[in-house]
Amino acid sequence: MGGLPTTFWWLWTSTLVNRLGSFVVTFLALYLTVDRGFSPAFAGLVASLYGLGGSVAAVAGGVLADRLGRRPTLLAAQSATAAATLVLGFVHPAWAIAVTAAVLGVTSNASRPAVSAIMADLVPAGDRVRAFSLNYWAINIGFAFSAAVAGLIAAHGFLLLFIGDAATTLLCALVVFARVPETRPESRPDDRPDDRPDDRPVSRPGAATAPAAPAAPAVGIGTVLRDPAFMALVGLTFVLACVSNQGSVALPIVMGRAGYSPTEYGLVVALNGLLIVLLQIPVTHLVAGRNRALMLAAAALCTGFGFGLTAFAGSAWFYALTVVVWTAGEMLGVPSSMALVAELSPVHARGRYQGVYSLAWSGASFLAPIAAGFLLSFYGGGAVWLSCALLGIVAAAGYLWLLRERPGQRPGPAVVAPENTGAAASTAS
Repeated sequence: MGGLPTTFWWLWTSTLVNRLGSFVVTFLALYLTVDRGFSPAFAGLVASLYGLGGSVAAVAGGVLADRLGRRPTLLAAQSATAAATLVLGFVHPAWAIAVTAAVLGVTSNASRPAVSAIMADLVPAGDRVRAFSLNYWAINIGFAFSAAVAGLIAAHGFLLLFIGDAATTLLCALVVFARVPETRPESRPDDRPDDRPDDRPVSRPGAATAPAAPAAPAVGIGTVLRDPAFMALVGLTFVLACVSNQGSVALPIVMGRAGYSPTEYGLVVALNGLLIVLLQIPVTHLVAGRNRALMLAAAALCTGFGFGLTAFAGSAWFYALTVVVWTAGEMLGVPSSMALVAELSPVHARGRYQGVYSLAWSGASFLAPIAAGFLLSFYGGGAVWLSCALLGIVAAAGYLWLLRERPGQRPGPAVVAPENTGAAASTAS
C-alpha cells in the first residue's frame, strides 16, 4: 500500500465515505417491490431508467472531465447526486419515481470517468493495477458495510436509507473539495502512458531546454469509438456487466418472492463486499505477472456460472455460496480491466476513454433490468440464471480472442501481452 501519492489516498477516502452509505441502488428493487408493492416489471423499468441516465452521463462526464477538469466535474456530480437521492426517497407517484431515478443515474455516473481519470493522472503505469485494486477495495469495504446495515435500517423504514445515502454522498464531495486538487494534464502529442512509466518527459542534467511539444491532436468521442481494440474491450465489459447487474436486480426479487426478508438479502449480498475486503489485495498479488487473457477469461466464467448456480438455490446458505463464486470473478477481472483501459487511453483523452468504458456498465444497467424483468415475469428466475451462465461463456471466449498473441506481432502491454504491470506493483507493495 506504500508509494502512492497522498492525493490518491484522499480520493480513496472520499470513495470509501461515499460507499459506506450507498444504500439506495442496492435496495431499490426490493424497496419498489416489497415496500411500495410495484411489480417486478416496473422495478426493472426504474432500474433501466437509472441505467439510461448513466449511459448519457458516462460519455458526458468523460468529456467534461477533459474539458472543464476532473475536480469541478466530480464536485458537481456528487452534489447533484446527494440532492437527487433525497428527492427519490420522498416522491410517491410512479412517474415521479421513474423520472427521479433517471436523473439519479445521470448524476451518480457522471463522477466515475473523473475518478478514474484522476487515478490514471496521479499513479505511474507500473502501479496502476495496484491503485485500481485499492480503489475497488474501498468500494467494497463500503458496500459490505452498507449492504449489511441497510437491511437492518430498512426494518425501521426505507426513507432512512435515502437520507443516509444523500448525507454520505455530500460528505464525499466535501472531502474532494478540501483535499483533491485538479490533475488534468496539459495536452501533448498522442502517446500511451506506458511509453513513459511516470508519464513525464525525461530530462538530462546540463541539457538545453527542449522546445515545447506540439499540441496533441484533437480526440473526440468518434475517435474513441473507432478504436477497435478498445471498443472490443467495452463490448466484452458490457456483456459481463449485464450478468453482474443481476446481483441488485434479479437476486433481490427472486429472494423476496421466496420469502426472504430485506435483512437476509442484505446479509447475503454483503458477503460480496466482505470477501473483496478480505481477499482483493492478496488475490491481486497472487495473479500479478500472470497471463491477463486467462485471468479475464476465468473471471468471466466465475461470474457467469456463479449467477447460473442461483437456479439451484433453496436456502440462504446456497445463495451465499453463489455470491462467493461470482465474487471471485469480480476480484479477478475488475482491476485488470481498469488497468487495461488506462493502457489503451492516450494521456490527453483519458476522460473520454474512461467515459466510453463506463458506458459499458451504465448501458448494462439500462438493458439488464429490462431483460431480467421480462424473463422473471414470463419465464421465471431459471431463465435469468441460464442466460447469465451463457453470457459468461461468451465473455470468456471474447477475452481469449481479444488478448491472444498474434503471430509476427511484438507483444505489448496494451492488448496482446500477459499482465506486466502487476509484477511492479507487487514489488512496490
